[in-house]
Amino acid sequence: MTISERRSIRQFGSWPAWLFLAAFLGLPLGALFVEALSEPASFERVVGDGLFGTAIRNTLLLGLISGALSTLVGVAIAIELSRQPESRRRVMMTLLGLPLAFSGLVIAFGFILAFGRAGLVTQLAAGLGADAARVGSWLYSVWGLGFAYAYYLVPRVALSLYPVFSNLDERPMQAARTLGASRLRAFWDTVVPEVLPSVITAATTVSALAMGTYGTALALVGTQLNILPLLLFARVSDGAADFPAAAAMSLILMGICMLVLAGGDLAARFHRRSSSRGA
Repeated sequence: MTISERRSIRQFGSWPAWLFLAAFLGLPLGALFVEALSEPASFERVVGDGLFGTAIRNTLLLGLISGALSTLVGVAIAIELSRQPESRRRVMMTLLGLPLAFSGLVIAFGFILAFGRAGLVTQLAAGLGADAARVGSWLYSVWGLGFAYAYYLVPRVALSLYPVFSNLDERPMQAARTLGASRLRAFWDTVVPEVLPSVITAATTVSALAMGTYGTALALVGTQLNILPLLLFARVSDGAADFPAAAAMSLILMGICMLVLAGGDLAARFHRRSSSRGA
């Protein structure tokens, strides 16, 4: 095959991807801009809403909680996966993939049965003397929602970081151990700098995903918690739907998620450049 033929194949192969992006990203995004700008004061009305500030704070806190918890647990699982034999690893990866197949409604219902006001864990805590009302209400807070989100975000982190740890060169860590470093110090000095960019990318990805998800939140907390996705849902679900304000709120939420992803990408690039200069 000649160079010109290969170039033609590459150029032709990119067109389906561009058409897909135009149809399922460009057109909806353009429609949001058109709808938001159809009313000049739509952004001012959204920002001036008394619920908006609380929704922003709760959404950012939700992304931080679920992202941090999912990353911590996901990294530990990814490390364990890299150490397991092939047969056991396949079983573990299959089990990890199960939460990704469940809908938000199923996840919310399961957490209500386990941790809700009449849930199994709540009743056990009440039997030990705890206040059942206080224990059960925790699930419907930002912290409880972040805990529920981690159920399907942990597998995303673990499965995305597993190749990083499985392909990791252990010789630098072994050399550090030979020179007298403790296991923890050797891991911190050799493994952490190598995997940190990938961990940052995974953490910001699941954080942005948590901030934009509404299915589990709607089924779990309903209107009890003020976050941007649920506030946006309320704008378009009631009888007097405010589409310009909903479009403006959608663009604000998308901008926040993009900033989180861009921040993670910049942090990962900065760490790579610092590591290469130090080497």
